[in-house]
Amino acid sequence: MNTIVMKFGGSSVADNEKLKTVASKIISMYEKQNKIIVVVSAQGKTTDKLINEAYELSNKPNNREMDVLLSSGEQVSIAKLSILLNDLGYSAVSLTGWQAGIFTNNANQNALIENIDVDRINKELDEGKIVIIAGFQGYNENLDITTFGRGGSDTTAVAIASAMQAKNCYIFSDVDGVYTVDPNKISEAKKIPALSYREMLELSSEGAKVLHGRCVEIAEKYKIPIITKSTFNSNAGTVISDIIEENTIKSVAKKEISRISIIGTGIVRNINFMRKLLDVIEKNKFDILELQITESKISVDFKNIITDDIVQELNKMI
Repeated sequence: MNTIVMKFGGSSVADNEKLKTVASKIISMYEKQNKIIVVVSAQGKTTDKLINEAYELSNKPNNREMDVLLSSGEQVSIAKLSILLNDLGYSAVSLTGWQAGIFTNNANQNALIENIDVDRINKELDEGKIVIIAGFQGYNENLDITTFGRGGSDTTAVAIASAMQAKNCYIFSDVDGVYTVDPNKISEAKKIPALSYREMLELSSEGAKVLHGRCVEIAEKYKIPIITKSTFNSNAGTVISDIIEENTIKSVAKKEISRISIIGTGIVRNINFMRKLLDVIEKNKFDILELQITESKISVDFKNIITDDIVQELNKMI
């Protein structure tokens, strides 16, 4: 049997109806004779709500108590999902970060995972249970709860996949993969079927919100394929792995209002695309503040405000 990790973000578990959709995805994968580990985020905007409420009580909330507070959102999600799966006839157990053996350093709100003791996870899997783990949290040497910061549930999922030597790690959200540009702004955006870890890291650094950079770094280190998919359809997603396709431009990212980045392994040798980019800059009379070129990314900072029309034009060149 293969071990599969499935992670569901806050928008995927936002209410009870969406939890039912998540449960059906889990059951489908479980019935294919897989051992299933599920990692979930807090429901919807719960974490933001808890942060705001804490700051209504104090201008400088105690760091330890903030971790106790913020970790509660994921615990609600795992309990609800486990209740639902058990009611549907599938044995499931929810585990907090410490119950799942996720040991971290002593930092608050930005803790780093140091080790995962997988004994409890393996015990539950061997009993045929679906194991549902709270993302975003662990425990430290003082037995205090710690949290991982933004994107922390992605980090939990990939770290567990690595520790369990899982076949794949699926990251489910409200988008069905990584696109050449932001599909919410550019209707001609095209889904990218595959990216290297390095390309995904470059995209994450430019503000792409599909995956958190820390989780991609872990996946690259332990060679765990990440598959990003939508919770709400069955479309093919994007596979992030160590497969590299040379000289192919993959994506255009606009960061803030005056920075454009073009991502793709081998882009530094793609002279044809470089010429096209310079033609766009010259045609629009843009003033360049800074130009950075690496093996897999060209980033240009302009004096000018860059509109989505320019992003759309560059997207057509991919």
